[in-house]
Amino acid sequence: MDRNGTQHSPGTTVLVVDDVAASRYAMGAVLSRAGHRVVPVASGGEALVELDVRLRDGTLPDVALVDVGLPDMSGFELCRRVRARPPMAALPVVHFSAAATAPGDRCRGLDAGGDAYLTVPAEPQEIQAVVRAAVRGARRSTGAETAVHRLTLLSEAIVTVQTARCPRELAAAAADGAARLTASPAVVFVIGPDGEPYRGTARCRPAPEDSGAHQAAARLVTRLAEDRTGVTSTVVPAPLWPAGMFRPGVEEDARLTVATAQDGRTAVCLATPVRRAAITDPAADGLLARLAQACALAAEPLLLYQVERHVALTLQRSFLPQPHKLPHLPGVDIVVRYVPASRQTEIGGDFYAALRTGEGVLIAVGDVVGHSLDAATVMVEIRHALRAYCVTESDPVVLAEQLDRMLQQYHPDITATVCLALVDPGSGRVRIANAGHIPPLILREGGGAEYVDACGPLLGLGLERPAPTERRLDPTDRLLMVTDGLIETRGTPLETSMEQLRTAAADAPAGLDTLCDVLLGCFGRDREDDIAMLALRLAPV
Repeated sequence: MDRNGTQHSPGTTVLVVDDVAASRYAMGAVLSRAGHRVVPVASGGEALVELDVRLRDGTLPDVALVDVGLPDMSGFELCRRVRARPPMAALPVVHFSAAATAPGDRCRGLDAGGDAYLTVPAEPQEIQAVVRAAVRGARRSTGAETAVHRLTLLSEAIVTVQTARCPRELAAAAADGAARLTASPAVVFVIGPDGEPYRGTARCRPAPEDSGAHQAAARLVTRLAEDRTGVTSTVVPAPLWPAGMFRPGVEEDARLTVATAQDGRTAVCLATPVRRAAITDPAADGLLARLAQACALAAEPLLLYQVERHVALTLQRSFLPQPHKLPHLPGVDIVVRYVPASRQTEIGGDFYAALRTGEGVLIAVGDVVGHSLDAATVMVEIRHALRAYCVTESDPVVLAEQLDRMLQQYHPDITATVCLALVDPGSGRVRIANAGHIPPLILREGGGAEYVDACGPLLGLGLERPAPTERRLDPTDRLLMVTDGLIETRGTPLETSMEQLRTAAADAPAGLDTLCDVLLGCFGRDREDDIAMLALRLAPV
């Protein structure tokens, strides 16, 4: 503030563009005495070069005073070129001229994008006032644009977080959002009730996970979140924050924004580096707090789902016999596969079974409709019921009717598909009852493959069932049964997927293990549904 009480803008950088050295010096002296930093240049070309250099260095001036009568281009043209370049478009430009100013000149200056027009010589107070007004206007405009831009980034980040399919996806989305909000590296931890941390990073090269830095950071976040609810923000000095979290081997202070979910057991931490000399940005802190809160709310159901998925998967694997633990069934060779859905998808009720009966070997592949722990539980009940019914019954149609009644009695809101096949190893005769499932494929020697024409209504509907379909297997034939998780793809008709499976199976090399592995390699990657598969052939005598 000067002796007249006028408020100055200390540290403001002013670019003065004037081809007359004396005028350049006089204008610079006035601005320097007012506390501004002055960058003098003599032409429009020099001004553009200087701006390019400062743009790369991140030191653009706060305002430009431009003479309208430059030797290489008019001041109006220079202003238009500056405005045409987005990184410089917000730079305020004040035109000035020592010649008599006509109204048309002022209009040309404003039309070219200028913010004000000075006639020189002018009183120092007027020059200083015009510079201050131009800088204030630009900062006000830039501040409003920055606020809108940040709110847009926050909205985009929250939408991405809310569509995450697993805690790791959520942590990665939150890290990207925090990095964009702060224009700095970011590390995010999502920590659930079991204490397992899920980490996401953006714009940084963190230390290797085996370095211990991540575990140390996760333990610190867990302690900060203990017995707290809501959102808290704190700066952790470098000695307490593990080195290398943002850049390998570098110790940095970290700003931690920690949000705890309502259950008090789920915590989310957004970590960004800070410089001790940096000025705190309350707006950025507020946006990070809102992002952290949104992450905590989104993480709660995802972590709960992880627990339920683990229970369902454990249930599936504990009740489905593993390939190396299949019971020995005389007269047939059987290979099975079970592949759970991708980690982002709920476990379903896919199953297989191979059982000895009084009339041969019963094989089954089925799928309980739905994806949840309930589906996996009903799957277990169906397998146990089928095992019990086989003690006194072998006919696949009768077994399908009994399973249908069991579902109606105990689970009236649930349906299931299943394909049952009774194989007589001695004669090769096969009787098939299909309840809404993909029919079996018979692969003949020499490369032929055909679906068995067997169909029927789903289990759980109480509808009449058709007679079994009969086929005969030769010793060189293979019988393949799969669940739709292997081939079903959104946007692709099931008939198309089934034909693709038939073609791939027909071209697969001989052998049951090879057949299953080839088909899983072709179709079974990152599936949204479980896959159950069973392949059979008559055992050589």
